[in-house]
Amino acid sequence: MTHDTASPTPAHAGVSLRMRLLLPEGAVGPGKVALLEAIQRTGTISGAARSLDMSFRRAWLLIDTMNAMFREPVVKATVGGRSGGGAELTAVGHELVERFRAIEAVARDVAGPHLARLDELVAPPGDTAETRGGGT
Repeated sequence: MTHDTASPTPAHAGVSLRMRLLLPEGAVGPGKVALLEAIQRTGTISGAARSLDMSFRRAWLLIDTMNAMFREPVVKATVGGRSGGGAELTAVGHELVERFRAIEAVARDVAGPHLARLDELVAPPGDTAETRGGGT
């Protein structure tokens, strides 16, 4: 099951929902959560960045931004050396991912019928008021 509410579902292939959490110091959306999940999978910032086709610098800046948003860091990184460096989510990071995905699932369930109805109202690609002879 995909967790990306930006991806169309069969019931409403044209209209979709994208969620962001707005915090006093910034926002957390699907991209930052995907980065956290990639860190969980790969155990490194560089591996996570590569898996998302993102530069290490961009990943590091996103992590730094998220770490500053919360009372405690969401990612703990260890420097390289003999055993190599690594990164892991803190308890706050794990909770952020879990709660984001839970809110997203509830929003998707509640919004589903509304998105399906809006999808019925949306013109197919290329079928605009101008192509139907209407317009403004």
